[in-house]
Amino acid sequence: MPAVPQAAAARQLVPFAALSATYFAHIGFFNPYLPLWLKEQGLPITVISLLASVQSFTRVFAPYAWGALSDHTGERVKLLRISAAVALLASIGLWFPGGAWWIALVLLLLFTHTSSMMSLTEAAMAQLVAGDWGRYGRIRLWGSAGFMVTVFAAGAWFERFGMGSFPGWTAVTLAGVLLCTWWLPNVREPAHHGAQVKEPIGDALRRPVVRWFFASLLFHVMAHFAVYAFLSLYLDALGHSKATIGALWAVSVVVEIAWFYAQGRLIGRFTMEKWLVLCAVATVLRMALTAGLGGWIAALFVAQLLHALTFATHHTACIAMVTKHFPGRLRGRGQALFTVTGYGFGGVCGVLAGGAVAARWGFEAMYAAAAVLGMLALLCAQRVRRLEVAAS
Repeated sequence: MPAVPQAAAARQLVPFAALSATYFAHIGFFNPYLPLWLKEQGLPITVISLLASVQSFTRVFAPYAWGALSDHTGERVKLLRISAAVALLASIGLWFPGGAWWIALVLLLLFTHTSSMMSLTEAAMAQLVAGDWGRYGRIRLWGSAGFMVTVFAAGAWFERFGMGSFPGWTAVTLAGVLLCTWWLPNVREPAHHGAQVKEPIGDALRRPVVRWFFASLLFHVMAHFAVYAFLSLYLDALGHSKATIGALWAVSVVVEIAWFYAQGRLIGRFTMEKWLVLCAVATVLRMALTAGLGGWIAALFVAQLLHALTFATHHTACIAMVTKHFPGRLRGRGQALFTVTGYGFGGVCGVLAGGAVAARWGFEAMYAAAAVLGMLALLCAQRVRRLEVAAS
């Protein structure tokens, strides 16, 4: 008897895999190549870093607002459709010539609607996955595959035809995202009214283990914005071709896919808290390699291989811990806080500070600073592990 609902749940998860693939296909070309497109617009590195930080700025407020609304209404899928539609309309602004302020306005509107999409998706998917992290990994790997296809294809395309078609890539990929949101099953949860809706999130946030977890998340993701926002510019400055840049991005996603495929067999070998520690160690090593050996392709290859730990494993461990500490009606806000803390505050600080350091002392110094942030993430993760051991 249980096999029937499990099979039905598996069928319901296929559209989530499709949405993950199209969403990260959009991210796969947009995030790595946005700085290069901005550079072609004649903007200096400081302005590029400010514009790249717009995405992180929207993640400070947008995910929690959307998450609270979805917790209240239960309409997670409908909100995803609205977000995708408005983002596609906003992307039209990239076709029109304008200076930095116009681009900032377009990006602000676009990112306000795309920056919350994954937290809404994770919250909607959580009730179908029901703690099966192997199944979660098999869904999430399609996102990694979508990212890999576009980061590689866009690199080759832009190398041959230039960056002028960047707005066109944006429109096509966002149209794919919108179509997939209409394929999602209606997993609407009952709306929470009256006293039931007022389940306080402060009780969870007052727990020391939760605070240390978010501190580790903040430093970990802040360090990674040296990669997300500046790796393409760094490699371009070192003389690597756009095809090589795309290939190095693709390497990181190949190992990410491999991890998500195998994580059902691997993730249970350690506790999520121990995985958090191991991921922070890998982050320190990755940033140090990129800082010191950026001109050596083999070293960059090894650094990108570490993405399996520094992103894929870390992401699953974080989602599992958010699910654990923010159950039930707290789930939407918990997922939103994950995005706000890491990719919101962490992203804004990472991009702005990284841009300032790179402009004054160079990219190598910026990656060295990212390694220090990885060390801070490691110290916080060790604290999380000790608190969990003491509580068990």
